[in-house]
Amino acid sequence: MTGEEMHALVERLYPLCRSITGDGVRATLGIVGELLELDVHEVPTGTQVLDWTIPQEWNIRDAYIKDPAGNRVVDFQRSNLHVVGYSVPVSATMTLAELRPHLHTLPGRPDLVPYRTSYYAPTWGFCLSQDTLDGMGEGPYEVVIDSTLADGHLTYAEHVVPGRTDDEVLISCHVCHPSLANDNLAGIAVATALARRLREPRLTYRFVFAPGTIGAITWLARNRESTGRIRHGLTLACAGDRGALTYKRSRRGDAPVDRVMAAVLRDRPHTIVDFSPYGYDERQYCSPGFDLPVGSLTRTPYAGYPEYHTSGDDPGFVSPQAMADTLETLWSAVEVLEHDGRYQNLSPYGEPQLGRRGLYGSLGGRSDTKQAQLAMLWVLNLSDGEHSLLDVAGRSGLPFGAVAEAAAALEGAGLLKRVGEGA
Repeated sequence: MTGEEMHALVERLYPLCRSITGDGVRATLGIVGELLELDVHEVPTGTQVLDWTIPQEWNIRDAYIKDPAGNRVVDFQRSNLHVVGYSVPVSATMTLAELRPHLHTLPGRPDLVPYRTSYYAPTWGFCLSQDTLDGMGEGPYEVVIDSTLADGHLTYAEHVVPGRTDDEVLISCHVCHPSLANDNLAGIAVATALARRLREPRLTYRFVFAPGTIGAITWLARNRESTGRIRHGLTLACAGDRGALTYKRSRRGDAPVDRVMAAVLRDRPHTIVDFSPYGYDERQYCSPGFDLPVGSLTRTPYAGYPEYHTSGDDPGFVSPQAMADTLETLWSAVEVLEHDGRYQNLSPYGEPQLGRRGLYGSLGGRSDTKQAQLAMLWVLNLSDGEHSLLDVAGRSGLPFGAVAEAAAALEGAGLLKRVGEGA
């Protein structure tokens, strides 16, 4: 998938009203399911998942505030952000004073509509711009929220790309936000593109599309015995804005995925931050009982841009170029995970003669001849069975791709033997 194709997917998903449960999540997974083979799971209301319980399912058909002339001053049909997520049904006539405690605005950004939810406390509300609120008279207003809260299911999905080993890479993104393009639709689009790009990998790649917090907790509860197969993992969010990339380390801080991401980000504008138990679902995967090696990749991080959780986070806020850059960064990480390894130098006493083996000659005419020669020398020197190619790249300052290419050439010439896995 190109950046333009990922952006088109964001635009297609944008109108759907998602929440932690309901038909919006199913419709979203249905569209992703046109591009990937998904295993969709439905977990009934009332199911105990770790310390949580699956809530009732929420669905909404319509909602509005009508002024005395019958005009929809606030209209769910124009934007699903206008209703507080999980609002209970309402049908009433109210003055503005009576309605005011149920209205949410952003006075500092008067043209934007905020995103608000109330998943676990029965209440209702509307979100609107401060400009709209400032233009409202005293009423009375017809107030309607046509929603249902009833026993149903929480829905999540998985896509697995089987590898030659059972060791797994987990890629997780949340599917619970309504019309917010960067948080979370760009992450869904980039994860989908990455899954489609993988072909016969060494590692097994598991993509989880689940509602935030409760969805990841549900997945962990239902896969508790198999989490030991996860060797590396990333949560993916805010993947399409124009900011530089940000990587948040796993709880461990020095897990292989942390080293891999540091290596692939080295030559890109980026920020690396330490783990904190706040943000996206990395905090569930990194909870102390699981302590999985899962970091988080975003562009501008959680709550770090003015459009975050507002109507400003629309398809125009995300760009095909930014999503393509996020995808290429992930692909660089995949290449490290796939090709890293530990090697033994089979001619360790002195530097072996590379010229008579045709290794120097094979570099003639290349624009990166000096780098390729250095990569061979570094690989030979550090291939003692203990250092991985990722170690070599880190110590030498050379790109991982150059190091991996050198190792392949040296192995082909009979100077190296692979003796173990790397990252």
